[in-house]
Amino acid sequence: MADSYNMKEFSSTAVITENGIFPSSISINTINTKCKENEVENAYEPFHNRKLEHPNSDIRSFANLLKSSLGSGILAMPAAFKNAGTIVGIFGTIILGYICTHCVFLLVKTSQDVCKETKVPSLGYAETVEAVFATGPQPLRKFSKAMRIFIDWAMAVTILGACAVYVILLVESVQQIVDYFYEKNNLTITLYCLMFLVPILLFTQIKNLKYIAPFSGFANVLLVLTFMICLYYICADFPSFDSRPMSVPVGRLPLFIGTVIFAMEGIGVVLPVENTMAKPQHFLGCPGVLNITMTIVVLLYMIMGILGYLRYGDAAEGSITLNLPTEEIPALMAKVFIILAIFFTYILQFYVPMEIVWRNTKHLVGQKYHNVAQGVMRAFFAIVTVIAAASLPRLEQVIGLEGAFFYSFLGLIAPSLMELIFCWDRGLGKFNYILIKDAILIVFGGFVLVTGVMQSIREIIRTT
Repeated sequence: MADSYNMKEFSSTAVITENGIFPSSISINTINTKCKENEVENAYEPFHNRKLEHPNSDIRSFANLLKSSLGSGILAMPAAFKNAGTIVGIFGTIILGYICTHCVFLLVKTSQDVCKETKVPSLGYAETVEAVFATGPQPLRKFSKAMRIFIDWAMAVTILGACAVYVILLVESVQQIVDYFYEKNNLTITLYCLMFLVPILLFTQIKNLKYIAPFSGFANVLLVLTFMICLYYICADFPSFDSRPMSVPVGRLPLFIGTVIFAMEGIGVVLPVENTMAKPQHFLGCPGVLNITMTIVVLLYMIMGILGYLRYGDAAEGSITLNLPTEEIPALMAKVFIILAIFFTYILQFYVPMEIVWRNTKHLVGQKYHNVAQGVMRAFFAIVTVIAAASLPRLEQVIGLEGAFFYSFLGLIAPSLMELIFCWDRGLGKFNYILIKDAILIVFGGFVLVTGVMQSIREIIRTT
């Protein structure tokens, strides 16, 4: 994806391609000269200087954002609720949904404001971080390029971690089917991972996004079908609401928070969606594309979580498809659908970190060796995700670890920190409310990161 985010002209009226963000290899200092401190605020309007080849309507932008936020993570919500309970799970999902939405708002709003400051039409996540540091308090400006590189690599590692989670789901789903039809088999988790390594190595060598994109549409159809089959089984034999505890020991809450954040966060695609809108001013605000989308996402995740938890209780697996009875045809179809959908999702997701890694390392390789280097790089990271999947035991624990460690930083801490740095010399609001609010969000994100990682590692060690 990242290479398709290229600009065709580096001017104040740049022509942006469909995905509409600046490539991370461009320094903010090369896009714009240093800003004058006393320039009239809002003299430059980024929205008016975007020339999009294929601008998206509000409806299409809503659909793109919804698709990016509604993925296989929704199938993990019943497992999240078993670490919270019914009432705590419902209100916890709503509160976390609001926090995640607000942090997305902070990222987009800060990006829009810093675009005005630096006089560029649009910026991606890493470029926004660089621009915020480059125009922030004087002592921080020297760190701007380093922060862009750090965020770039953090995003790459985060998505590779999600790819490892996909491999675990693939392995557990296939293992269930094989164990049902061939009960006396000697296949280990490592052997299952090796089975998937060959097709993964082949498909991850595809370097052109246009050859990968059709698989995304097919995967979305399969996910919808899987979701419908899961609802059929969940609602077929439905227990009463009071059959499950309203809350569970507080020590399990970090796993709930980490799983919900992992399932709900789509922080990496928010700016590309906003950057390609025909009317980007409709993205924020009330009702706004962001608020409408996230309201629907939170409701669907909450419904799936509570219904799945009421149905399966503490037996809820990391993906609800693993709870379905393999001996029944619809359930078997759902398991096959999720295997195909997750495999194709892996291929599409894998493309993004590879573009990030390549644009940060290609200067180290001679031009004539670029194709060979890319092939080796893709094979190496594909093998790393498979090894990680073979080393970690249970899906829901790895999801909680991934959400707590990576998504809490990129989705909660970084957006709050960006707004705080950007507003530091420009006004922190009445009674310094921006400072207080962002400090609370940063502390909360740090709490989620530390406690979520510790609890996830404890659970991984315990089950190992």
